[in-house]
Amino acid sequence: MKIIPEPLSFDWDSGNSSKNLIKHQVTNQEAEEVFINEHLIIIEDISHSKNEKRYNGFGKTKQSRLLFLTFTIRNNKIRIISIRDMDKKEKKIYEKT
Repeated sequence: MKIIPEPLSFDWDSGNSSKNLIKHQVTNQEAEEVFINEHLIIIEDISHSKNEKRYNGFGKTKQSRLLFLTFTIRNNKIRIISIRDMDKKEKKIYEKT
């Protein structure tokens, strides 16, 4: 199942991008790196997909920062809803796969 659109592009909502930076210290650049680097794990977020399909991702930045994110695809662009550092449980899931 292909989820990530090509060419890879992002739809940045000013509220979410500043929220992720202020609350979780994750820049837009780091968020985009997760989609470029290898070993991105994506699962459908069924419980939050009522109005549109949402996905959870587990990935790594160029600096090996492990991040957990929630995103959707709108108008063939990735729209990140939330992104933060993985917690211990999420790191274990990521490292196992």
